[in-house]
Order: sequence, then C-alpha cells, then structure tokens
Amino acid sequence: MQNTLIQTWQEKVSKFAAQSEEMGELHPEILELAYQENWFKLFVPEIYGGAGKKLPEILRLEEELAEADGSLGWTVTLCAGAGWFAGFLNPELAEEIFEDEKACFAGSGAVGGVAIETENGYLITGHWKYASGALHATIFTANCILKNGDGTDILDEEGNPEIMSFILKRDEVTILSGWSYFGLIATGSHAFEVDNLQVPKNRAFKINNDIAVADEGFDYPFLQLAETTLAVNSLGMAQHFIRLVEDSFYARTGLRRYNDNQIAFFKSELGKCKTEVSSLKEAFYKNFDQSWDQLIQKSSIADEQLDAVSKVSRKLAHACRRAADTLFPYCGLEAARKESEINRVWRDLHTASQHALLTFES
Repeated sequence: MQNTLIQTWQEKVSKFAAQSEEMGELHPEILELAYQENWFKLFVPEIYGGAGKKLPEILRLEEELAEADGSLGWTVTLCAGAGWFAGFLNPELAEEIFEDEKACFAGSGAVGGVAIETENGYLITGHWKYASGALHATIFTANCILKNGDGTDILDEEGNPEIMSFILKRDEVTILSGWSYFGLIATGSHAFEVDNLQVPKNRAFKINNDIAVADEGFDYPFLQLAETTLAVNSLGMAQHFIRLVEDSFYARTGLRRYNDNQIAFFKSELGKCKTEVSSLKEAFYKNFDQSWDQLIQKSSIADEQLDAVSKVSRKLAHACRRAADTLFPYCGLEAARKESEINRVWRDLHTASQHALLTFES
C-alpha cells in the first residue's frame, strides 16, 4: 500500500511540475498535496500540528521530493526548515500562528535588517533576498542587527553587534518580484522587505538558545541540519537527471554515427557517475545516522562526528553536480531545450548548487 501511495504523489508532481515552472510557483495541485501531507510542517513540534517525523525520515523524504521535482523539494526543504524555528518561539505566538492549517514559514538566513528596541517591542526596517515559497508563505522570518533608540548597536557578551531573528506576518511584508534565475523557478524565491514595522517583543527569538517546545531530536545542530537537508536535495535532483540521461542518449538523432567504442565509453561514464553518487549517498546516510544515534542515546554528538557529517554532505553535493556536468554533453539537443524535463532538472540542480553552504567541497 505504501508504494502505491508514494507512486500516486510522485505521478501528481510529475504531471504538474512543468506547469509550476511556467507559473513561477508551485501549481495549486502540488501545493494542496503539500498541505495534505503536512510537508511544510516537517520540523514543527507535534503540539503545534507538526508532521511528527524525525530528521532521519525527513531527509529521506526530502530526497524523494527533490527527485520528483527540484522546485518542490527545495521549497519544502526551505519552508519546513524555517518552520523548525517554531520550537524557539513564544508558545502563545506559536499557537496563534499554527491555528492556520496552511501555516507556512519562509525567510532568509542573511542579516538584512535593523531592529530598533522600543518600549513596546522593536521597530524593524530591512530587505531580505531568496525567500523560497514567498508567494504562499503565511509567516516570514528575518534576521536583524539590534540597535538602541539612539542608533547605537546593542552588543552581545563578546562585544559584537547583537543579531536577533523576528517573526513577520504575511500582511506586514512587501514581496518584491525578482526571482529571475534559470533554475528552481517554481520555488518563487522572491525578496521581501519592511519599513518601520513595529512588532511586539514576543516576535523576537534566537535559534539554539532556549528551546520553548521540542520533540525528540529537535536539538540536532542547525549547521548540520542545513547541510544535510540541502545535500539530499542535490542527491534527489541528480538521481532524477541520471535516470533521464540514458533515455536521452539513445534517443539522439545522431546516435547512428557512434561506433561501438564510443557507445561503450558513454556506458562507462554513466556507470562511474552512478557509482560515485551511490557510494557517497551510502556514506552520507551512514555518517548522518551515526550522528543521530549519538544524539538520541547520549544527548550530544561528538565534534568529529559532526565534522564528518558536514564533509560528506558537501562531497555528496559536489559529486551530484559533477555527474550532471559529465553526462550532459551526451544527451543531445533535447537536454538544451528549456521546455524539456531533463533541461529543467539540470537547471534546478545547478541553481541549488549555488547555495553558500555547498560552495566548497572541503
């Protein structure tokens, strides 16, 4: 039964993925599926209506989502990842937010704003880029530098400008259409801004500080949480691309010009790429699962284990991009046609590879 259900959602996603790209946002059918499956609340504590899944299951699901459609996988990953902040929020605020069954977080990890402390809260002005899912998000998270009323910086214990995260509501932000990149088009990762927005004190929060509400494993370190979730997106897209490559090669109009040695060379290159991605996938999940087991059993993860998770996440992401680059020339002009599925997958993978956490392999 489970396989039937998985195939059903994959078929629906495949049916509407190209239309999502044309629209520049997830198709309503795909969006409705995401709400039904609670995908945007994968990390939200169960007390607030979260999906009740743990990180090992979430990573494997995000891989499947990205393999079905890069924009879907990326949007769910980034929106659900922002929803993880729910565990650090004022409980009354969180309950208010999640009264909406379609509550969905979007935001930016960049420090794009300034928050001036006032008697009743904070006065916020700022501009933030790349908020995946902005067009259907109900909540935006924004990082700001804190300042006193006289404009001076509020300093942390180490003497550096204090950074705080804030919850902004949909009707408080202005979305700026500007996601004009060649891949992940349906993520609708537009910018947003606010100008002199007054928010109450309970809208401020800090991640990895005091956890207000949490499920088991909620305290998995944020850096490795981000690295692993991004890596499985590259993995899913690469697996999709590799599946399409073989069909594209043998469908080339110029195939008859190739001799047996040339065809054998392609098969060898394809096999090498499959092997590298597959072996790094195995190493990735092995290292991650070990880190998860340490957290659950010992309530902490050894630094060397976290370092291993970070390294294998980046190695996997880079291997996925290399595989796509190695195999792309063998796919013919169909792979260069922007309306084709294989071209969309290639563009999505390369756009995802530009995330700052994935830039360097070591």
